[in-house]
Amino acid sequence: MAANILVVEDEPAIQALIATNLKRAGHDVMTAIDAESAMKALNQTLPDIILLDWMLPGMSGIDLARKLRSEERTRTLPIIMLTARGDEHDKIQGLEIGADDYITKPFSPRELLARIKAVLRRLAPQVTEDPVEIGGIYLNPLTHRVAVGGRQVDLGPTEFNLLHFLMTHTERVHSRSQLLNQVWGDHVYIEERTVDVHIRRLRAILEATGHDDLIQTVRGSGYRFSVSEAAAQPT
Repeated sequence: MAANILVVEDEPAIQALIATNLKRAGHDVMTAIDAESAMKALNQTLPDIILLDWMLPGMSGIDLARKLRSEERTRTLPIIMLTARGDEHDKIQGLEIGADDYITKPFSPRELLARIKAVLRRLAPQVTEDPVEIGGIYLNPLTHRVAVGGRQVDLGPTEFNLLHFLMTHTERVHSRSQLLNQVWGDHVYIEERTVDVHIRRLRAILEATGHDDLIQTVRGSGYRFSVSEAAAQPT
């Protein structure tokens, strides 16, 4: 599945090479040459992952990563650091400030794509094409098919994306605003109660096979998808 990737790299030739290979692999690419232009891009929309060069003019990549980790809106944004600094101390510093992976230049396009895929599978599985099967529900993002208790069910695009996100983040409680950002998209200005409407629609579809209790209401907090405690939690 295509991911939206922000490449922050000040060397035009390297930036163009990375962007070309990412686009060739089917990803959508945004580019920035420094921290300032990166923040402008991030203020417009949040990507699925950011490739961040350490040595940037002005604010360094490591300082930008630290800034992103300090702000609620970008705190969980997956970050892969790109750098020519291969010393163990530098790698540790990059990981300690919150980078999710660290690639030393020069690197091959195949390695970069593999690292991106691994980070997304770990941190943002909802943007991968991997099928998910939990609690008797099978969801295939590639074919856009869902089977519940062995029966094929039809879901609208929003209900499908909502179920996919919940199934790939089981046991975690998500607020309405978090679900809006993750499912509807960042900077989409609609009421939080819209989430409740789509949760009700999704539960109504799952109710026919007795799977509606997998989507639980956590009062005062939001919703979660839970298999282990489904029978014990109110819906």
